[in-house]
Amino acid sequence: MKADINFYFDPVCPFAWMTSKWVRLVQAQRDYTVDWRFISLRQVNAEVDYDAHFPPEYEAGHTAGLRLLRVAARARAEHGRESIARLYEAFGAHIFETAPDADQGTEGEMRERRGTREFVEPILADAGLPLDLADALDDESWDLEIRQETDEALSLTGKDVGTPIIHFEPPTGVAFFGPVISRLPEGESAAELWDHVVGLARFGGFAELKRSLREQPQLPAFGVAANTVGQQEDWHGGSRRQKK
Repeated sequence: MKADINFYFDPVCPFAWMTSKWVRLVQAQRDYTVDWRFISLRQVNAEVDYDAHFPPEYEAGHTAGLRLLRVAARARAEHGRESIARLYEAFGAHIFETAPDADQGTEGEMRERRGTREFVEPILADAGLPLDLADALDDESWDLEIRQETDEALSLTGKDVGTPIIHFEPPTGVAFFGPVISRLPEGESAAELWDHVVGLARFGGFAELKRSLREQPQLPAFGVAANTVGQQEDWHGGSRRQKK
């Protein structure tokens, strides 16, 4: 699919979701086409000792993300690339746009549940896709395709990044990780922010502009309303790793 933007996402990453909402606003204002592609945080961190480097709930969350990407890979194969736009939107709505339910257990248990058939089937229904796509949750045959797309994304930016990765005007256009945003721009400021980001990234000598302090994203899953500012956290290494 030839698109103006290739957007690489892991469905369990809240910052990828927030950035995707912004990109959809830009898409509507600029009439861009977007190809929603895959990058697996579980595969990116395949050689990392989760117990030593991450908060305890991360491995369950990243593993659930890989399982959801298997479903997405099968949906793309059987229902076309255009199906991923609405499937990712449904993923985000169920994961991030609803307040957490205390009855679902610990944070780790809630994250692990995202990789189950019980969780996925209502998402598939909302996306207008067959429920039997949930069979792919345990089908590791899709992992090679996801790995290839993950490697493709990292080849554009280098490996010390997270999600999302955006490639504008592929195959020769600029690619970058992020931007990581916690608030959604309003109105014309969405396209204005896009112009600033792309303009900076297009400068050949540019490599990085960063601060590790992040606000919790304005998403119901974090208990942060649209008109409030989330608590700041220090994301060491871009992912709340405890150490490198």
